[in-house]
Amino acid sequence: MHKLVLQFENTTLKEMFVGRSGVKIGRSPDNGLVIDNRAVSHHHARVFPGIEGRLMLEDFGSMNGTFVNGQRVKMVTLKAGDCVAIAKHRIFVEESNEMDGLCMWKVPAKPAAPKMDETFMLATKERAEFLQRVAAQGEQSQIAPARLKVPTLFVRKGKTSHVEYLLTDQLTVIGKSELASIRLRGWFAPKTAAQINRREDNSFYLGAAGRIPRINGHPTIHPAKLAPGDLIEVAGVRLEFQYRD
Repeated sequence: MHKLVLQFENTTLKEMFVGRSGVKIGRSPDNGLVIDNRAVSHHHARVFPGIEGRLMLEDFGSMNGTFVNGQRVKMVTLKAGDCVAIAKHRIFVEESNEMDGLCMWKVPAKPAAPKMDETFMLATKERAEFLQRVAAQGEQSQIAPARLKVPTLFVRKGKTSHVEYLLTDQLTVIGKSELASIRLRGWFAPKTAAQINRREDNSFYLGAAGRIPRINGHPTIHPAKLAPGDLIEVAGVRLEFQYRD
């Protein structure tokens, strides 16, 4: 099991295990790891379990960025020993055999920066110094040589709860049901419209589940393998299947 250790100037602020639902990071209090710093976005990034037990990190398009071992990232795999830099804070990835859900709090050495409604953009000089510090930290750590490309569905048309979805589960259900991974909106949306199964070779197959979906305009009665660029149409939504870096 992996653990995230949040530090500020060599002082540990919090340690948290990464459970099945992952850990969200940001300035808002609804995050698992709250970083009270004006250079951190309200919802900055998240760390979550990915395919084959890999640990994943996703930046939510933050203003000041997320850095892993000195490199700015959008979506990467993590491993024990990696250092995630967000503003002036560091998050170290560790492996642990302790029980899931246990977390330890410590009192910070310095008071946290005052909250602001808007994210503070680092000044040019401060940003340059910050990037130099991040680069220096990166020289001390070896970045993972191979980063996993993540299978993703992008919403191109229709009403859904999000604009994109990572296919990290064995089964992805499309529908209005509360159990659906891709939640459809609208009065007449079916509870289950279609489903996507991930097979042992990490290929993805689209199948019917209440509605007959289309792939690139062709009805798909039996499960069909998805390829990058495929357009899926079902129950009034259009989704594009891609592998993102």
